[in-house]
Amino acid sequence: MTHRPGATTRSGVPARPGGAPAGLRPGWLVAGLVAVAVALVVGVSLGPVSLPPLSVAAELLNLIPGVRLDSGLSEREIAIVTELRLPRAVLGLLVGGLLALAGGCYQGVFRNPLADPYLLGVAAGAGLAVTTVIALGGAAIGAMPVTVPLAAFGGALGAVLMTYLLGSAQGRHRSPVTLILAGVAVSAFLSAGQTYLLQRNADSIQQVYSWLLGRLATAGWGDVRMVLPYFVITVAVVLLHRREIDVLSLGDDEATSLGLHPQRSRYLLIAAASLGTAAAVAAAGLIGFVGIIVPHALRLLAGSSYRVILPLSLLFGGAFLTLTDVVARTVAAPGEIPIGVVTALLGGPFFVLVLRTSRRLTV
Repeated sequence: MTHRPGATTRSGVPARPGGAPAGLRPGWLVAGLVAVAVALVVGVSLGPVSLPPLSVAAELLNLIPGVRLDSGLSEREIAIVTELRLPRAVLGLLVGGLLALAGGCYQGVFRNPLADPYLLGVAAGAGLAVTTVIALGGAAIGAMPVTVPLAAFGGALGAVLMTYLLGSAQGRHRSPVTLILAGVAVSAFLSAGQTYLLQRNADSIQQVYSWLLGRLATAGWGDVRMVLPYFVITVAVVLLHRREIDVLSLGDDEATSLGLHPQRSRYLLIAAASLGTAAAVAAAGLIGFVGIIVPHALRLLAGSSYRVILPLSLLFGGAFLTLTDVVARTVAAPGEIPIGVVTALLGGPFFVLVLRTSRRLTV
């Protein structure tokens, strides 16, 4: 039996020519791990005080139990590595991985290559919730209490529900762009509420505004510890159900015929992706387009199966945001450009490319 391009196996997983199920090739996995390692070393090496990359790599290896290498760094430089730059780089890996993973998950669940936490209104919902906690509850940006990510999760779920319901107004025959238009409308509505709230609490404007533009500034490991539990839960749920996303991408009728409960799987995956988005927004603010750039680039390069896209999005998304943060804090040194501005400059043209590609595929 032969398979045409775009054919699937009996389990609903996209197949390669020849009938073999598409899977994650070891070469791509190694490339993703190398990208993470390079991003970590570069992120820690560059800054107001430049450090030798090889020495930084040796010092990072020293953090592994049982490893002891002579990095040649002074005690002051070691403190810069472990207490200042490493937490920021690790936070970039976690936040970037979550945003890219959530973007890929939304794209599969909604069967729309333009779906993204930022464009679906999920980030705006989480942002409004966090702004409410900060403005009314007096929470400090630098020390996030547990209520902040929980509030962000509630806001993210509410926003994605509004977007999904509004995008479903046309029923089963809605166009792929309808969901994005619904997300834009929901984002505008939530942003208006956020603006009104800030005007009513003028003393919080500067603090919230710097956070809204996106930043990875952290004074230690506190934000990393806050994000880590949500990161583990999101990654575990999404990756364990990535085969189901391949099936969902075929449509509800086909998924049901293959023994899957589409709505139950969809709700679980949306909740997991929204949880990850909420944690990322709570820790780093509104950083757009990561969920489009990384999964779509991997779709073009590594294959269309979400068994491949999702784990690679986790790795390359983290590396992408960490390296983007390096650009944000070095290109205008000694000043720092908000990382959300850099991702928007990169993501705008890429979004146009994705839109043109998607239109060609649907004609």
